[in-house]
Amino acid sequence: MCLILLALRVRPEIPLIVAANRDEFLDRPTDPARFWPDAPRILAGRDRVGGGTWLGVTREGRFAALTNYRDPSEPRSGKESRGRLVRDYLADDFLPVEYLRRVAEERDRYPGFNLLVGNPGELWYYSNRADWITPVKPGIHGVSNAFLNTPWTKVVRGKQGLSDGLNGRLRDCLFDVLADSEPAPDGELPDTGVGLELERGLSPVRIDLPGYGTRSSTVLTVKNDGEVTFVERTFSGDQVVESSFRFFIEDEK
Repeated sequence: MCLILLALRVRPEIPLIVAANRDEFLDRPTDPARFWPDAPRILAGRDRVGGGTWLGVTREGRFAALTNYRDPSEPRSGKESRGRLVRDYLADDFLPVEYLRRVAEERDRYPGFNLLVGNPGELWYYSNRADWITPVKPGIHGVSNAFLNTPWTKVVRGKQGLSDGLNGRLRDCLFDVLADSEPAPDGELPDTGVGLELERGLSPVRIDLPGYGTRSSTVLTVKNDGEVTFVERTFSGDQVVESSFRFFIEDEK
């Protein structure tokens, strides 16, 4: 997942709005979003390699999502898959802060990441590259492959697009935001150590590079009455497949 945009308690009747793109190598095996057969309360896509996911929600309204922290100099050998962090929060019943404290104790087991966990009432953020846990305040936020609200061009554009879309046809507006393929001007590119050409290729909201790019876009909304709507568009060449789910949050068992 390379971009997560969210509006937390900005629109009164929809306390949680999420729009996100997952960027990944095109040949990495992936299952599209569904309720998992082995964990039927979890709705998410699934990485077949690591067994985890990048974004998901449960029938009880638990929500989690993550992005990678971009640092090509970071050793990867012996590290665990970051997608397990989302999976494990969704599968268990830890309070958000309690869960992130447990993650922080094992932060060196994973490559760099940004992790959001919570529910429509509260959302928390943690990155193992900063090692601090913080509540996400009401407002519009974005995270790509640096820390939460780091003003990369794609984050700034995405947050503005989300803000503009709140008073329109929300789903259509958010998918339009996630489809933005315009690269950032060279003067606005971050320097993450991957070289100028690759920084350009990774700078749009939606990435399209040889062998790597945006594999799926997701729009998630949770209303005050507990109605959850989850729409995922997956991309394979020129083919777009849309899956839509709707349910009401249930009490925790």
